[in-house]
Amino acid sequence: MEIIVLPDADAAGRHAAGIIARTIAARPRPVVGVATGSSPLATYRELAALVARGLDVSRTTAFALDEYVGLGPEHPQSYHAVVDREVTRRLGLDPGRVHVPDGSARDLEAACAAYEQAITAAGGVDIQLLGVGANGHIGFNEPGSSLGSATRVKTLAPGTRRDNARFFGGDPEAVPVHCLTQGIGTILRARRLVLVATGAAKAQAVATLAEGPLGAYCPATALQLHPEATVVVDEEAAAQLALREYYDFARDHARDLPAPPA
Repeated sequence: MEIIVLPDADAAGRHAAGIIARTIAARPRPVVGVATGSSPLATYRELAALVARGLDVSRTTAFALDEYVGLGPEHPQSYHAVVDREVTRRLGLDPGRVHVPDGSARDLEAACAAYEQAITAAGGVDIQLLGVGANGHIGFNEPGSSLGSATRVKTLAPGTRRDNARFFGGDPEAVPVHCLTQGIGTILRARRLVLVATGAAKAQAVATLAEGPLGAYCPATALQLHPEATVVVDEEAAAQLALREYYDFARDHARDLPAPPA
């Protein structure tokens, strides 16, 4: 796992956007996994600036991580609406290529299976953008989630509902109890992972996911299993990292590795 500590949220977003942009530019039909929440917003702003400067996203397909159960696509806090606002329109993606789990489906289990099939049919995710919850969740995989799980229905933790109440007028009871989320196993199948975390509230989760023992108590520790995972954080989110000296040394002495033989 690569840990990159940068001065602030804007710098973290710029770095993550550069990684994603290089992946998009290198693939004829790139597939990008997109996340919601506050942490990825700077990344989307920076990606939009790169699109304005010529990054071609016309063939890009996107898959969102999750969706609330019971909120229709027209609800402003449904992830259909959030992804449309923050990703599809901002980057100029083809709406027909942007996919979000169907939290309004009559048969939620079938909707989850269909979402997994759609990711597979698209060729899998080339690069997945992630945030992390204060309790260590990725997507909506709350503590206790199986590290091999697929897209499924989950119950949100009370703390997650409290954290997300800011999007619902400050009322945790207005936050849906259930969601559809890509599983940890689904996330780990992406070819590359980029997790962005900013702010002091994420410091403990960042330290645990990077340096703690692997376990379902902190789902984000599953990134330790992935061969191409990068964690990009600002100074506040890096505050509890015990191995900070090494991360900074590795960042400052990064080198381009030789290409593998043809």
